Amino acid sequence: MNIVVVGCGKVGSSLAKKLQRDGHDVAVVDEVEERFERLGESFDGITVAGVPFDEEVLKAAGIEGCDALAAVTQDDNINIMVGQVARELFSVPTVITRIYDPARKDVFVHFGLHTVCPTNLTVDAITQSLTTGAARQYATFGSTTLSYVYLPVEPGQVGRQTDCLSLQAGLQLLGVLHGDTTMELCCRNPIALRPGDTLIAVKIVD
Repeated sequence: MNIVVVGCGKVGSSLAKKLQRDGHDVAVVDEVEERFERLGESFDGITVAGVPFDEEVLKAAGIEGCDALAAVTQDDNINIMVGQVARELFSVPTVITRIYDPARKDVFVHFGLHTVCPTNLTVDAITQSLTTGAARQYATFGSTTLSYVYLPVEPGQVGRQTDCLSLQAGLQLLGVLHGDTTMELCCRNPIALRPGDTLIAVKIVD
């Protein structure tokens, strides 16, 4: 994929390097040219210094032919403007915007922008680690981020049916991963829990 990353701070530079390692063609835009040093000598993608939401700057980064754009500067307003320009003027198929202030999510959603809020994700991950020790993964659908939580079945739960379980507020049980790595969804029928099973639950975090 051809991907434009707008913002070369800690997140943007790390994202750009990861995308390049994964085999994607990456261009990075930032107002401050010195920030490109974060990319390191091994980065061989395009770097463009200039106002992030300027059309000519974005064209120089290859936005006209890109498959996706991530606006991850430290300024929510800039991320909104970049997202709008990418969607409305250049019809970029996939646009992801970073939000610092969770209270502003509705603004991004109003403009039809897909969002990731580090604040909400961090709070959720720390809370779950402190209270349950559970492992987790994240997935974004539209403008909503879901957290998948993996909860090992406790000895006292073995033999019980999934419809009798009580989960933490906000969690919805999705299924059970058995010790033999097969998975059963519990949306139709309750599942009897076995030793070595893992509960898979989901919740909205952003």
